[in-house]
Amino acid sequence: MDAEPAFTAVLFGLRGCLVQSAETGPSPAPGALATLAHLRERQVPCIWVDDLTGPPSQPFTNVLPGWLPGHREQGARWPAPNGCWQALIALGSQRLDGCVLVSGEPGLLQAGLNAGLWTVGLAACSPHCERSAREWQGMTAQQQGAARGKATLELFSLGVHSVIDHLEALDNCLAHIAQRRSKGEKP
Repeated sequence: MDAEPAFTAVLFGLRGCLVQSAETGPSPAPGALATLAHLRERQVPCIWVDDLTGPPSQPFTNVLPGWLPGHREQGARWPAPNGCWQALIALGSQRLDGCVLVSGEPGLLQAGLNAGLWTVGLAACSPHCERSAREWQGMTAQQQGAARGKATLELFSLGVHSVIDHLEALDNCLAHIAQRRSKGEKP
């Protein structure tokens, strides 16, 4: 059996994807640090991407590993693909084949699709599920499931290639994308 193709790079949305806002300040999203460490161990280049429309990113990046580079979109706004391409250039990536974008932000996911990247939507950090921890915990399991279901449908309607709830499921998702790539599928 042929080995699954390696990934060229993984781009992550910064806010909501890798880092969550909490009442006590920014903190790594569940599974973010373990996911980044695992990708680094496998020598898969990673970078976070963010735009200038939100608050300054410095407090958010302080909770991430120092080795993780970032790119703040300063030119065309999402869904323009420029920010994704510029992040890949900053990583020294020489090709689009095998590049993946992970985010719950519809505009950023659309930018990834426009750039020709594989895209993984994070339902738990999409606008439909973006609530404070207190609000989320105050919801019943049925309400949480309905919110995740609505987010999943919205992300698939954008055209993303896969949707997962949390970063903890990213490794299995990447394995599935690798299988698709080994069969010749392109984003």
